[in-house]
Amino acid sequence: MRLPADWIAADWPAPTGVNAFVTTRNGGVSRGPYASLNLGTRVGDDIAAVEENRARVRAWLPGDPKWLHQVHGTAVVQADQLHQVTSADAAFTRARGVVCAVQIADCLPVLFCDREGGCVAAAHAGWRGLSAGVLEQTVAALGVPAERLIAWLGPAIGPRAFEVGADVLGAFAESDPMHSAFAALRPGKWLADLFSLARGRLASAGVTTVFGGGVCTVSDPARFFSHRRDRVTGRQAAFIWIS
Repeated sequence: MRLPADWIAADWPAPTGVNAFVTTRNGGVSRGPYASLNLGTRVGDDIAAVEENRARVRAWLPGDPKWLHQVHGTAVVQADQLHQVTSADAAFTRARGVVCAVQIADCLPVLFCDREGGCVAAAHAGWRGLSAGVLEQTVAALGVPAERLIAWLGPAIGPRAFEVGADVLGAFAESDPMHSAFAALRPGKWLADLFSLARGRLASAGVTTVFGGGVCTVSDPARFFSHRRDRVTGRQAAFIWIS
């Protein structure tokens, strides 16, 4: 599948039939801070423009994405059983042609598949969901041994841009006692590596085959929406399905 020029295909050794990509902010009709391929309906953009943007992305998919109302939580839903937008931060499926989707604008999209291509999942992992266990819940929902899973980390706020306070540091204190993903910046402030935190959580859940990571949404305004950088902004999305 040849995607539009600056969209991102997941660069992982997924089995035949597993398809995954992330859009960028380019290729749509939205204007102003939402220019141009905003896929979010809850950010203040003109709904007609968002619908046109979603229609353009739909042309690259086998069916309508199973959109979620993301709440920075840990709920995981079965995408092929969804008939309306549901509050959750991850979705999985074993059905062919069902598209799992998560929206992003600094939070980390984590895509999963098993080595046989029998199941896939997409998780939205900001620091709140990550610290609360959204990745572990997604691994559990897939229902296969963790060592058979492959994960891919998409674009997110990078470790040089993610300045956090003691609340974020404290959220990982019990599960990550060495704080290896945090670098002291000044009194009361740290730089957090969301990619490293995700890899650590995945490893704890038994998923050690992990690809991607390192693409920063904040530092590339030409390609990515970023809530941390702009506050009022649009949303990219990550998609995965079995063909």
